[in-house]
Amino acid sequence: MIRRAFTMVEILVVIGVLATLLGVLLPAVSSARGSARGTECQSNLRQLGIAATAYCAQNADRYPAALLYKMQTEGLTTIAWDFQTHANGAVTPGALWSFINGAERVQQCPEFMGASTFGNDPFTGYNYNTTYIGAEGRFPSMDPASGRWIDGWKSARLSLSVGQIRHTSRTALFGDGGWKGGANKFMRAPSNVVENDSSLIAAGAQAFRHKRCSHICALDGHTTSCNQECAGENTSEQLLREVMDFPRNGFLSEDDIAYDPR
Repeated sequence: MIRRAFTMVEILVVIGVLATLLGVLLPAVSSARGSARGTECQSNLRQLGIAATAYCAQNADRYPAALLYKMQTEGLTTIAWDFQTHANGAVTPGALWSFINGAERVQQCPEFMGASTFGNDPFTGYNYNTTYIGAEGRFPSMDPASGRWIDGWKSARLSLSVGQIRHTSRTALFGDGGWKGGANKFMRAPSNVVENDSSLIAAGAQAFRHKRCSHICALDGHTTSCNQECAGENTSEQLLREVMDFPRNGFLSEDDIAYDPR
């Protein structure tokens, strides 16, 4: 019995068909994986929103502080909304820990695999509305009268109270944080009225990394995607280029409407 072998032409045809199929399937698989990461990201943000609301209900109607400093015997402790960094370099869970059932990985955006640009946080990728929702402490200073350190709440720029909040559905609480150096965890509104530091504000933008969308969790708990990056009404071209890395990162609105709940 004579067995007929494949000709070179037939082999090339099969290879061509397989290459075509792979060319069609691989983008579809990649897109499906990207969609799954986007869904996971929104779920993470929703859990963070629930945790912040629960914290607020148990702490005199104030949301967690974005950043406080406390000078202790062993040195400076940095208390951020997600993690605390101690003088010996140890990182421990922050204010929301007990409200997310120990699932600290919800603080990692699945689309961002870089290291934190603030301390040694094990998980990163999200930022928190620091301009209006989370109080922010200044770096500790010595009180000349008493000789004691002034830190924590005593030197903090206070946030809005719950009684001042009106527009919960339009106001971002958490979101995908990004600047030229990677991720950030302090969300800044574009107007320079509150922080009064243009570089700091430009570094507190949102990352549009989910198929050119940025995910946020609003104050009312719902999550959504923003597909229009904004430069901000006061941001210079130099800051956009050298600090923010626009349009990979940008603001949610040109003014503070997406950040200010009043």
